[in-house]
Amino acid sequence: MDPLLIVIATAALASAFCWVASLITKDTSWVDRLWSIVPVVYVWIFAGAALAEGQDATRLVLMAVLVTAWGARLTFNFARKGGYSGMEDYRWAILRRRMSPTLFPLFNLFFIVVYQMTLLVLITLPAAVAAAHPSALTAADIVLATLFAAFLIGETVADQQQWRFHEAKARGDAEGFLSTGLFAYSRHPNFFFEQAQWWALYAIGATAAVTGGRGFWGGALNPTIIGPALLTLLFVGSTVFTESISASKYPAYADYRKTTSMLIPLPRSRTRRAVS
Repeated sequence: MDPLLIVIATAALASAFCWVASLITKDTSWVDRLWSIVPVVYVWIFAGAALAEGQDATRLVLMAVLVTAWGARLTFNFARKGGYSGMEDYRWAILRRRMSPTLFPLFNLFFIVVYQMTLLVLITLPAAVAAAHPSALTAADIVLATLFAAFLIGETVADQQQWRFHEAKARGDAEGFLSTGLFAYSRHPNFFFEQAQWWALYAIGATAAVTGGRGFWGGALNPTIIGPALLTLLFVGSTVFTESISASKYPAYADYRKTTSMLIPLPRSRTRRAVS
């Protein structure tokens, strides 16, 4: 059976589960709970199919291992924050209050469930490109895999810094918002590194296409770019919404926004003022 059809069927089942579970529990964070899990399954479906067909699946297995490492780290971080304990993302609760009782269920179905679960399929489709162009690894694959690992480490460090800050805040040893460490160079370094990993995965798929004889169009630039592109748009939109909440809670956040890059880690502006 075509692995893409298996991925689509799996995604449809996962989407149905998330939607029904959200209706039963009145909790819209079910997609969040599967976010770090289903992409791992999808990439391994492509890798497993290639292995079963006797193809050179080295690149696909590498992609699957990288995505598995991404998923394991993100699952751990989500779990320690109580994500699997039935706690709903605070942003969904805010949107529920802002929307009418008629609008929010539609938002839940079409954006939270359908759009986001579809996006989780799209970001894994570079594996389908690699499956269509089986070949031995190249130096470019190794470089891109190393970049992926570096971005993974960066996100791990950023999340750990954020975790320690919130622990200190809970003890009363800190207040306000985190603006040190990696957060001195980016207001959301974890968001940046998260997106960068999927752009690296896209590049690995593109490398397979180019190695397989495709040129710039259809190779280096192919339709699966829609996955990381839409992911970036989602993160930008989510970041703007999250920052509107932070700005309403912390007056000093306005200074932080003026002096510190939103996503890409960059040196702070020389004209920065102290922030809490």
